[in-house]
Amino acid sequence: MQGVGILGAQWGDEGKGRVVDFLTEKAPVVVRYQGGNNAGHTCVIGNQKIVLHLVPSGILRPGRLCLIGNGVVVNPQVLVEEIARLKSSGFLENEDRIRLSDRAHLIMPYHQRIDVLREERRGAAKIGTTGRGIGPAYEDKARRSGLRVGDLLDPEEFKKKLAVNLEENNAYIEKVLGGKGFTLGEILEPFLDFGSKIRGLIADTSRILDQEIKKGSRILFEGAQGSMLDLDHGTYPFVTSSVTTSGGIFSGSGLGYGRLSLLMVGVTKAYTTRVGAGPFPTELFDKTGDRLVEAGGEFGATTGRRRRTGWLDLVALNYASRLNGLGGLALTKIDVLSGLDPIRLAVAYRYKGERLTEFPADLKILSECQPEYEDLPGWREDLGAVRRISDLPPAVRRYLARVEELTGIPVLILSLGAERGQTVVIRDPFEV
Repeated sequence: MQGVGILGAQWGDEGKGRVVDFLTEKAPVVVRYQGGNNAGHTCVIGNQKIVLHLVPSGILRPGRLCLIGNGVVVNPQVLVEEIARLKSSGFLENEDRIRLSDRAHLIMPYHQRIDVLREERRGAAKIGTTGRGIGPAYEDKARRSGLRVGDLLDPEEFKKKLAVNLEENNAYIEKVLGGKGFTLGEILEPFLDFGSKIRGLIADTSRILDQEIKKGSRILFEGAQGSMLDLDHGTYPFVTSSVTTSGGIFSGSGLGYGRLSLLMVGVTKAYTTRVGAGPFPTELFDKTGDRLVEAGGEFGATTGRRRRTGWLDLVALNYASRLNGLGGLALTKIDVLSGLDPIRLAVAYRYKGERLTEFPADLKILSECQPEYEDLPGWREDLGAVRRISDLPPAVRRYLARVEELTGIPVLILSLGAERGQTVVIRDPFEV
């Protein structure tokens, strides 16, 4: 297998960053293909905790080439600051390991302001945006008025395009949203400065990716957010603004379909979490939910918000599997379930007396669904020191076997703690 796609199989925050970091031991190229700095991929290396928002998690291993594809929306200030943190912490010796697509769109200050002001106006109907300007940036991209990374290479042209965009966006901010607009100088000078700092990173990343494929390099594609937040297939409108499912790999990186053999691996927690508003059938409002939050450290890496928690939802997971064509699962945070008994799996929903096994598109129906649970025996053992599948307690192995049986997908990787070494590879995705 030359390529592996790492995708979130839930509502995001599944632990994709740590899975990517672990697998880059065998993959020299890592590609981020969608989303923006609304993502927060957390990795623990030794005694250091690193949170990445734009740079692929593969950067934490020496010699790995990290591509930020055209499908990503980029706040250049965040990128410059992230690179500086990586250098100061000793994880980036050479910026040549990062390449940024000239076709990626820029997140502008007016996008962020629009994002925040809109959310404030929604009141109780908030969708839970991070306020990072992601949605408005993708809107400008779709209506063909966005500014792209490559525009920073021509300061005069960038100035002309910015002036046109600013006139329109200021009118919207001031007259519709009741906010304060921007002057041209407020944005132009800082962005030209950012452009000078990242100039050496800007490239045709699709071409670089093609060259690496021809060389036979193993490629790892790093998704952001999760399948249930996909713009088309997620719990709309409580979704993100990009394609988080496997189709986003091709459009967001410039990869031609069939150019390499590609295995899709869905990352899922051993329970379910989500941040922000929207229906969540297995959500727990009791002490078990509180325990999952505390034991699992369930607070957003980007926003710090407390995550909502619930039992593992196999209706949603099977839906994500179908959307992505999953060939394997990476199961994270199974160690958090230690001490709980029973362990519950949602195998279906109940809606007005009807049993549903397919994930509904209608959010009114979804919000009224009650989970149908199957209970499995729990375990009390601490799993943090386990390094082989044979060392897992029988109840854990029974749990894994039941998840595989109910999804029809093999569990390839287990994460049993926050540190890099607390990972068990049942089967190497590159060898499947």
